[in-house]
Amino acid sequence: MRNVWIIAKREFSSFFATPVAYVFIAIFLMLSGVFSFFIGNLYDRGQADLLPFFNFHPWLYLFLVPAIAMRTWSEERRSGSIELLMTLPISIWEAVLGKFLAAWAVLGLALVLTFPLWLTVNYLGNPDHGIIVAAYVGSWLMAGAFLAISMCMSALTKNQVVAFILAVVVCFLFVLSGSSMVVDALQPWAGNLLIDTVASFSFLTHFEAMAKGVLALNDVGYFVLSVVIWLYASLIIIEQKKAD
Repeated sequence: MRNVWIIAKREFSSFFATPVAYVFIAIFLMLSGVFSFFIGNLYDRGQADLLPFFNFHPWLYLFLVPAIAMRTWSEERRSGSIELLMTLPISIWEAVLGKFLAAWAVLGLALVLTFPLWLTVNYLGNPDHGIIVAAYVGSWLMAGAFLAISMCMSALTKNQVVAFILAVVVCFLFVLSGSSMVVDALQPWAGNLLIDTVASFSFLTHFEAMAKGVLALNDVGYFVLSVVIWLYASLIIIEQKKAD
């Protein structure tokens, strides 16, 4: 794990060596406030909770996470620094995991910096802090799944814009799969088993309960398994590119 930690520290620092992390965090905080107060009607609901804040997280992550992840492997391949990285005494898996943990830490920092919203609902009433903590944990897990997919798409191409578009499309499919629009479209011709299977892949379906403070094992396991599968896919792609 020593090599993973070294890579993670290097990558985490690189995010703040450029405006990438600062811009991401600023946009995330701004949009979180706008969606919570103006669209989610946090004040008008008459309830001291952060449900309107968390309900918009899948849609914020849909664009912001691919934006921060698109450079992770695309830039390495474009600049040729990936060849130098592969000559170091580290495994590809250590590089993949280190890069993921660094970007995931940036996402976690962005979430932590939303604490003024928590203070706001404390001022307005007496929220259930256990529910809010569980929702934060669930949001961070979901962000990890978005990130793993986005990093896998970044490993596919040298072009950051292409990596961003691919990541948004794939993530959008996972977000939308459990929506009523998709379920209604499948209803006339698909069986219940197929509909339930498609819906089970939806990030919205698994995050819904988390946003209400319920950290069910199947929901946590889904996001953890998603991270593992997509990181493993990144590993395979990078090894293939290395062989080519």
